[in-house]
Amino acid sequence: MAVLNKIRQQSVVLIVVIAMALFAFVLADVIRNGGMSSQKSQNVVATVNDEEISREDFARQVDAYQRNAGANVTTAQAVNQVWEFQLRESLLEEQFEELGIQVGEAQVKRLLRMQLSNNPNFTNEAGMFDESRLQEYVANLRATSPEAYQQWVTYENSIAQSARENIYFNLVRAGVGATLVEGEQAYRMENDNVDLRFVQVPYSSIPDNEVEVTKGEIRDYIKKRPERFKAEKARDLQYVFFSEEPSEEDMNEARADIDESLEGGVQYNQATNTTDTLAGFRNADNLEAFVNRNSDLPFQDQFVFRDQMEGENTDEIFNLEVGEVFGPYREEGYWKVTRMLEKRQMADSASSRHIMISWEGLPTAAGATRTQEEAKSLADSLATVAQRDLDKFPELAQEFSADQASAAEGGDLGFFRPGQFVEPYDEYVFDNPEGSVGVVESEFGYHVIHIQEKSDEEQAVKVATIAREIEASETSLNNLYTEVTQFESDAKNGDFAQVAQQENLEVRTVRDVKPLEENIPGIGSQRRIVQWAFEDDVEAGDIQRFEIPGGYVIAQVTAVKKDGLMSAEDAASTVTPILQREKKAELIKQRITGDNLEQIAQNLNASVETASSVNLQNPTLAGAGNEPKVVGAAFALEPGQVSKPIVGNRGVYVVEQVVVNRAPEMESYRSFATQQTQQRRQGIQDRVFEALKENANIEDNRARFY
Repeated sequence: MAVLNKIRQQSVVLIVVIAMALFAFVLADVIRNGGMSSQKSQNVVATVNDEEISREDFARQVDAYQRNAGANVTTAQAVNQVWEFQLRESLLEEQFEELGIQVGEAQVKRLLRMQLSNNPNFTNEAGMFDESRLQEYVANLRATSPEAYQQWVTYENSIAQSARENIYFNLVRAGVGATLVEGEQAYRMENDNVDLRFVQVPYSSIPDNEVEVTKGEIRDYIKKRPERFKAEKARDLQYVFFSEEPSEEDMNEARADIDESLEGGVQYNQATNTTDTLAGFRNADNLEAFVNRNSDLPFQDQFVFRDQMEGENTDEIFNLEVGEVFGPYREEGYWKVTRMLEKRQMADSASSRHIMISWEGLPTAAGATRTQEEAKSLADSLATVAQRDLDKFPELAQEFSADQASAAEGGDLGFFRPGQFVEPYDEYVFDNPEGSVGVVESEFGYHVIHIQEKSDEEQAVKVATIAREIEASETSLNNLYTEVTQFESDAKNGDFAQVAQQENLEVRTVRDVKPLEENIPGIGSQRRIVQWAFEDDVEAGDIQRFEIPGGYVIAQVTAVKKDGLMSAEDAASTVTPILQREKKAELIKQRITGDNLEQIAQNLNASVETASSVNLQNPTLAGAGNEPKVVGAAFALEPGQVSKPIVGNRGVYVVEQVVVNRAPEMESYRSFATQQTQQRRQGIQDRVFEALKENANIEDNRARFY
């Protein structure tokens, strides 16, 4: 009671403390989400030049894209595709408004007429496009199917959007071209050429260790070229993957199960109070039932040829005698035993055509009202007609077959191998001679079959295999979990890489992971790991455990990289060779002495090389590679004149012009100007889009939501 009284006496203080704690929690959340507009930020995926893209609209488009694309597209891929579409639309819409580009209803109708002119749904008896039929179709959609009508509206809007884009890009293309002067320049670059002599001192003549590049020099180089060395937000990671692998005991247990199934055994029967002897795989009679009851893989009731069998034990299995058993053997994560059931000579492929007759109630009926008896009677009649005159088969297939895809080809199904079609169809084709016509029933209806052609016969076999998957047991999984949590604890309290080395674990590193990436080399699509790495409170050195299909990942963030300039470390691989080359060039220039090429070559222990008919369009020197600066300098010299040292791509050069061979004058350079215009207009849509994107104010928040 004394304690309760004290609480009552201090209740005001407690209320104040709790209120302050709640206020601090809310304030921290507001600050973390960008101020008092946090609610707004939760509903905005991105902002493009002050235009907001709402989370709901964006999510709806992502869902629609995934539905249309199917299971092969991940959420991250769908998000990126929708983003590119939405960004393009937003940037271009701004241009349309600024330029006043509009598309009227009449223009949309004209474009619809052009696109739908060959659609039989919208043409009259004369084969001409009928506007009234289109209007009737749209009105029917609006009245009967709101969803389909909305799709039609979207289609119309896309046509209008495409029309506006065409107008816009045609305006841009009209402003891109080349003058006659530029045409002449192109002609000269392609046809004027120069003969020259040169001495090359390659950069490789100076070892890298003779020129030191410091981090300060790299930083200075980067600062002078900020546009080239922009850094995006990124993370560096390292991780260890723990795979759920079966132990030796698990393998032995799976092997014991296979051994027991192979040999059989005895089992006490409570109903009869007797001990029953159970047949094993080696001597069981109904092997299909035995396999389906005792195997992790189902029975395959079909013949296979040698080239259809896979695995390192194929030869031994294919050459078994009927009744012989091979195994146990390990293959693709299973213990297996295989028994030879049958061997026969048969065609390994055949071509056929069919007429499929369905009846009411089957999925293939497509409105057919005939009974099964009527379908059988029709199939038999068609078979009789086909047997008398095979030339009528294509006509009959087109008229009667419920398989519309093959009916369009006269019922032809092409070549196929045993096991590709339903069993009754398959058996008829491979059990009967070429040219046979017959009727079989399947789950799809009655098939009137004509066997057109069969290949030469080869040996085929039918086998039965019992398999037991080698899986990690619960004990193994528990042991793995203990190992994972122990490593996680040790890594958090020590050095991640050292702990992994002590445990003989492989550490994999991943550099420059971007916010919207999902694939991590070595473990595939792991969006959750990337999302964690970019959480606001995650810092370099933080460690997290993740459960993924097939095991666990312990990941550590090793570097947090923000927007801005690249660090010297990140840019070193690019900048260091450039600065090394510059320093080597200065050293080489200091060593170049002499009044002519022969003296210079002798002093450098080099040789004088020659190059003939080199132009500016393809400034390649034999043995030296592409050197536009060197060739350009040669054009600028007088015959016999020796240049100063020229810093090229692969070394430092001294060049002497022999002669410049000028191409004859042309009456008009219009053709070259036209060629230049066409080249400049190529890919203009992508270039314009990139330019608009580069100059736009874009705030991309997708990583918060996906």
